[in-house]
Amino acid sequence: MPEATRWAILVHGGAKTIDPALHDRNRAGTAAAAEAGAAVLRAGGSAVLAAEAAVRVLEDDPVFNAGFGSVLTSDGTVEMDAALMEGTELALGGVAGVRRVRNPVSVARAMLPARPVLLAGEGAERFAADNGIELVEAETMLSPEALASENSKAHDTVGCVAIDTTGAIAAATSTGGLPGKHPGRIGDSPVPGAGLYADDTLGGCAFSGDGEAILRTMLAAQVMHALERGGSAGEAAEHAIARLSRVGGEAGAIVVERSGAFGIAHNSDHFALALHSHGLDAPRAGVHRDELKDLLHD
Repeated sequence: MPEATRWAILVHGGAKTIDPALHDRNRAGTAAAAEAGAAVLRAGGSAVLAAEAAVRVLEDDPVFNAGFGSVLTSDGTVEMDAALMEGTELALGGVAGVRRVRNPVSVARAMLPARPVLLAGEGAERFAADNGIELVEAETMLSPEALASENSKAHDTVGCVAIDTTGAIAAATSTGGLPGKHPGRIGDSPVPGAGLYADDTLGGCAFSGDGEAILRTMLAAQVMHALERGGSAGEAAEHAIARLSRVGGEAGAIVVERSGAFGIAHNSDHFALALHSHGLDAPRAGVHRDELKDLLHD
C-alpha cells in the first residue's frame, strides 16, 4: 500500500448455514463492525486498534457466537476464546475459557506487550483485572436472545483482518466455541497458525469453522506458506480450505496480502462478511457467494 492514505478492513461473522430470517442481521452486524474499524483507520489509527474495535462490535451483538452472543457449554455456562496478532513485531495475545469478560478481544489486545502469549480461565481473567479491564458476573454473559433462539446453535467464530496507512497488518478472532461443548474445550481461535496469523512481510488471515479440524490442519499456517510462495490472497485462502478436505469439516477464511488485496474462501453455505476501505464511502456486506465476490471486485 504505497499511498499513505490507503487502509482496508475485512470482518467476518462466521462461516455457517445462516437462517434466512437472520441474513439481514448478519449483514448489518458485520457492516457495523467494519465501520467501527474503519473509523479508527480513517483517523490514522493502527490496524491493531481497528481490529479490536471491529471485533468488540461483533462480541456485543447477540446474533454472533462471540462475547455476549456466545453459545453454552454442556454445563450451561459461557466460555470464550479470543486472540489478536499484529504483524510488525509478531506480537500476540490469546485468551481461552474466559467467563467474566465482556469483550475477550480487548484482553487479547492488552496482552500484546506482555510476556505470555496465551492465558486461560482464571489466569486470563486475573490478567484482565490487573490491566484495568472490568470483570463481570458470569451470569451476565448469558444472552436471553441467544438462549431463546435455536438459530444460535449454528453460529461460530468471528474475525477480522486489517491493514493501516503504514502498511501494518493485524488479525483478530473471538468465539464462544461449540454449542454444548465439554467445559474447558479450546478450539482454533486463540491458536496462532491455526485460527489466525499476521506478518507485515506477507499478510494476515483469520478463520471460522470446525475448530478441531482447523487445528489438525493448521490452516492459518497454510495461508502464510502460500503467501510466502507468491500466491495471491485469494489463492492462499482457497489453498487452505482445500487442505481441510484431508480431515473434513467446514470453514471459511479471510486473507489480506501486504499489498492490501483481500481474498476469501469457504466451503460452508454462507459466510457473513463486510469490507470497508479508503476507496468506499460505506461498508459493503454480504452472506451469499455472489455478494462476496462483489465485495472483492467492485
